[in-house]
Amino acid sequence: MASPSSLLSWPHLPISLSFQPKNPSSSASSLATARVSVQDPPPQEPLPPSDAKPSPKKSSNTSYLWVNPNSLRAAGLARARAGSSRRARLAAAVAALSACQPEEALVTAALEAAFLDPPSEQDAVIVLNTAAAKPATSVLALRWFLRNAEVRKEVILYNVVLKALRKRRRWGDTEALWDEMLREGVRPDNATFSTVISCARACALPNKAVEWFQKMTDFGCSPDMLTYSVVIDAYGRAGDAEMALRLYDRARGEELPLDSVICATVIKVHSNSGNFDGALNVFEEMKATGVKPNLVVYNTVLDAMGRAMRPWVVKTIHGELVSQKMLPNRATYSCLLQAYTRARYGEDAMAVYRIMKDEVMDIDVVLYNMLMSMCADIGYVDEAEEIFRDMKASIAARSKPDSWSYSSMVTLYSGTGNVLGAEGILNEMVDAGFKPNIFILTSLIRCYGKAGRTDDVVRSFTMLEDLGIVPDDRFCGCLLTVAAGTPAEELDKVIDCIGKSNAQLGSVVKLLVDRTAPGEHLREAAGGLLGSVRGVVKIPYCNCLMDLAVNLNQMEKACALLDVALQLGIYTNVQTRTKTQWSLHLRGLSVGAALTTLHVWTSDLYRAVQAGEELPPLLGIHTGQGKNTYSSDRGLAAVFESHLKELDAPFHEAPDKAGWFMTTSVAAMHWLDTRKSAELVAV
Repeated sequence: MASPSSLLSWPHLPISLSFQPKNPSSSASSLATARVSVQDPPPQEPLPPSDAKPSPKKSSNTSYLWVNPNSLRAAGLARARAGSSRRARLAAAVAALSACQPEEALVTAALEAAFLDPPSEQDAVIVLNTAAAKPATSVLALRWFLRNAEVRKEVILYNVVLKALRKRRRWGDTEALWDEMLREGVRPDNATFSTVISCARACALPNKAVEWFQKMTDFGCSPDMLTYSVVIDAYGRAGDAEMALRLYDRARGEELPLDSVICATVIKVHSNSGNFDGALNVFEEMKATGVKPNLVVYNTVLDAMGRAMRPWVVKTIHGELVSQKMLPNRATYSCLLQAYTRARYGEDAMAVYRIMKDEVMDIDVVLYNMLMSMCADIGYVDEAEEIFRDMKASIAARSKPDSWSYSSMVTLYSGTGNVLGAEGILNEMVDAGFKPNIFILTSLIRCYGKAGRTDDVVRSFTMLEDLGIVPDDRFCGCLLTVAAGTPAEELDKVIDCIGKSNAQLGSVVKLLVDRTAPGEHLREAAGGLLGSVRGVVKIPYCNCLMDLAVNLNQMEKACALLDVALQLGIYTNVQTRTKTQWSLHLRGLSVGAALTTLHVWTSDLYRAVQAGEELPPLLGIHTGQGKNTYSSDRGLAAVFESHLKELDAPFHEAPDKAGWFMTTSVAAMHWLDTRKSAELVAV
């Protein structure tokens, strides 16, 4: 046992703790509290006065244990007490800083009250890192610590405050602190640059991030992989994809280890620049080098492949994600939904949508509208109605239908000829406070045109004028489509609407309808029109004009329109010739345009035979499969099959080539020789 002198020399204050004695001497209901001390000896019971009467022994609920100050347990108890005191002091400093206004006098008073002795560097780091809610206060506290704390590396404290400013996205304060740091002669390190660069990116200032990255070598700093990742992303956001990828190659050349962060960044840069093969290559490369993709990487590459319109790749990557036991999140399903709706993968898109519904995930109006647009394009009536009901029943305002949602429903019903459905949605839209836009009126006019309700077409056009909406090229194209299917006795009503929408187009239509108008006048007017309109509507205009000409039995004018379109390069590669086969390519043409092209082609074949030219062994007509935008409900292949039978042409559907009608040169020559009517002679 140590001597009393050793007890007196122990420098620490008493340390107390409570414990439960294993063998209580009193009743089980009362437990003694022990006092453990490494300084004071156990207190002695005072002796009773000599004249006191004998009394029962006084019991105390506190007992005392003395601990040898030279033992390991005493040192541990002393450290625990010292740590507790330090934590309390730091907590008080943080609380005081958080409570005071960002004024130098108040900050100084708060810290001086908390630190009676000079704080350590670690104390300063803890306080600055914890009291980061007010950036201005953090900067004032930084200055106080730099003056009063025992700091070995001042740059560490600057980095802590820079991170606080980054968290609050205070770029102006970050630049000011950087300037102050240099004025004080503090040299920045890699962490400083990494923090400042990432702050610039967080503040949506990619050019600033690039600027600070370029300063690193001036201070003898070399970027690490995290800094490379931030700067690569900054270059990508600044639109300099080439420099971003050059940095990626530089990082690989320095043999820095790839990680999921930089790979996700490079994939995103490739995707934003349209290099989807590059994005996929980085994804495969990272796996080949042993870097395991995380969910962020998977989501990034799924988004890239969705933009690339590669839904089959999306399905493969999603399957890989699931096989890795990763749990898809909302971002994952959003990428899948966007990929499948863009590619019109109806079943896959609806499956993802129902998963999101079952998981009660947030679906905003943008995703809803992508689904609605897909359903309108591929004729998913029941699915679109389900989605529209879900939108209207949604509690969240950001999921409610907007004008685009109503537009998709009108387009859907118009495409299926459901006039009542289209009118009902239009009325519902107006009741919801939305005004019909040009897309809705375009779809409505198409619907009335299919139903043969010419007067309603005119009424809808009047609505367009009343709303002050200026007709665009697509709207005029819709009127042209309606005109092509309108009976001759009502055609003037639609032509009047076309003329009001586009005077130049109206003039061409009038020349086309007027049987007395010379073909050369039509050719000249059509050339001026088709040479001036936007490229996206050139083919639709040509198709509709030829449809109208064929429906009016004006094949001569239809051929003139086709010749103008070929000269302007609107139709390309319609006829191809090889040594073994001559082909006519009609895929993408309307029925009228296809029949006109067939008429011209058979005339060319007849001329070749008359000139003694030898035909190749095979001749083929390619119509494609199914329906397209311009073909009838039966599809171009079905229409052509009937038409070829009417002509008694020897072309038959090829069993091994879908969408092709083939014949031999012998059969074709026999057919051409037996037909010497004027319709096979070039006009």
